Amino acid sequence: MSKPDAPTPPNPYATAAAQTGTNVSTAVANSFLNNMNQVTPTGNLNYDVTGNYNWTDPSTGSTYSIPRFTATQQLTDQGRAIQNQNLGAQYNLAGMSNAQSGRISGLLSQEMNLSGAPGAGNASAITNVPGAQTSYDAGGAIQSSLGDYGQQQSTFGDAGDITRSYGPADNFSADRQRVEESLYGRLNPQLQKDRSAIEQRLADQGIRYGSQAYTSAMDDYNRQSNDARLAVTAAGGQEQARMNDMAAKQAGFQNAAQMQAYQQAQGRGEFANAAQQQNYAQSLGAGSFANAAQQQQNAQNASQAGFYNAGVGQQLQQAQSGFNAQNAQRNQYMQEAYQQRNQPINEISALLGQTQVQNPSLTNTGNNQIATTDIGGLINQNFAQQSQNYQSANQNWQSTMGGLLGLGGKLGAAAIMSDERTKKNIKKMGTVFASTEEGERKKLPIYEYEYKGDPVAMRHIGPMAQEVEEIEPKAVEKREGGIRYIKPGVVMGSIMRAA
Repeated sequence: MSKPDAPTPPNPYATAAAQTGTNVSTAVANSFLNNMNQVTPTGNLNYDVTGNYNWTDPSTGSTYSIPRFTATQQLTDQGRAIQNQNLGAQYNLAGMSNAQSGRISGLLSQEMNLSGAPGAGNASAITNVPGAQTSYDAGGAIQSSLGDYGQQQSTFGDAGDITRSYGPADNFSADRQRVEESLYGRLNPQLQKDRSAIEQRLADQGIRYGSQAYTSAMDDYNRQSNDARLAVTAAGGQEQARMNDMAAKQAGFQNAAQMQAYQQAQGRGEFANAAQQQNYAQSLGAGSFANAAQQQQNAQNASQAGFYNAGVGQQLQQAQSGFNAQNAQRNQYMQEAYQQRNQPINEISALLGQTQVQNPSLTNTGNNQIATTDIGGLINQNFAQQSQNYQSANQNWQSTMGGLLGLGGKLGAAAIMSDERTKKNIKKMGTVFASTEEGERKKLPIYEYEYKGDPVAMRHIGPMAQEVEEIEPKAVEKREGGIRYIKPGVVMGSIMRAA
């Protein structure tokens, strides 16, 4: 495997000449593409090559013939007839303008006489208008407080305690007992006498004590006796109720009197408060009336000031109108004077004006461009690709040579087994030149391979011992079983001689 050669760099002058030639050719093609002849109803526009000029590239010395275009615009027959008529009319008008300019020379040599112009508006008529009124009398102070018209009565005199109980603590029980005792004092002897009479009568009738008839007779007596006693108890209760009722009526009378006294005191307090409220309302009404009057006075003063300001504004508008009318009259006079002076000049300008023939209405043709081929870029890109390939090949060559040099780094190194029978997965990488002792240069193939029986299958780079033996027999030695070994120092010496 020989060392790769670096690519030859492109000649910059040849590259520049190629690029310039391409650019000139593209420019000429674009000129023919874009110089489009046009035919319109009012005329034609033609582009013709009317010559060439030679241009020499100062960097390369190459000469290029570049066409020269001439654009010719032609009117139609009717357009040329109108053009001739306009030229004749312009000639006549130019003569009239020349004669008129001589007549107005005297007019322009004199200054304008503005002595008879109306006077301008008098600004003092506006500035002497009275100023507007910006303030007025407020109409007096607003009444914001009222006088003290007495405190409102919130309490009144004590009308006495309310009677919450009546009668003695025993609720007239003692009086009841006295009534019952008095009645029993009269009833009991009579009842005892009646009992004795009944017992005597029963005995006289032969009715014995404890008999049924005796018991029935005594039951009747006992019922009558109980009824009498109950009547006594009822009479005592009636007396107790009568006395209790009298005490309740007395307490009710006392409470009614207390209520009457309370209501009278309350009425006097409410009357005093009503009088105080009425007095306050009257004072408040008087204050409100005063404030309403003040407000009315303020509004009248404001209206009067507004009327005055409206009059001042109207007076200002009248003065402004008079000022504007005076200025308008003067401006009109000045415009008429300038019109008299400018009219002859305008007539000459009109006579000197030229009526142009309508030019052909041409369309904007498309600006079509042919792209320029970048010859210089392609050449440089090709050189860059070749340089990249050279770098890659050079790296591979250096890697291979590094491996070989690693084999023979030491001339005294031991021989290396390189018999092709001991290798597998052999892949040829290239060739290097090796020299025999007679000086003959021969190609020595270089391989990438693995050793049989290598558990890690490491890849190695180097020659086959059989092929080395054909070029340099001294670089190979045979050992047991005829397995060939190479001497790295001798092999590298042969390769270095041929390099």
